[in-house]
Amino acid sequence: MNDKPLVWLHGEVKTPPFSSEARIEAGYLLRSLQMGENLSMPQSRPMPSIESRCHELRINDEAATWRLIYRIDDDAIVILEVFSKKTQQTSKKVIDVCKKRIKEYDNA
Repeated sequence: MNDKPLVWLHGEVKTPPFSSEARIEAGYLLRSLQMGENLSMPQSRPMPSIESRCHELRINDEAATWRLIYRIDDDAIVILEVFSKKTQQTSKKVIDVCKKRIKEYDNA
């Protein structure tokens, strides 16, 4: 089985602002997804408020809590957003932007 490519619609994982440890953890988790592994809590949780195949990758850093919103497609892992999460709930703005990006991606 071939690994799924990552399709970055927005954002990136780099140091800074990520610490090198958080960047390495993000890379490891994304690599696991590429190889077909299904991640669950505490690393990843479903985001049905965006779409049924969307998830939130959770990376705790020294100074921030990072989130990567992604969707698992048959042929790729689609990265919709990368952001530092400051509140318990994902903002409506982030959810709406992710929905818009999915729609544009699917219609391209």
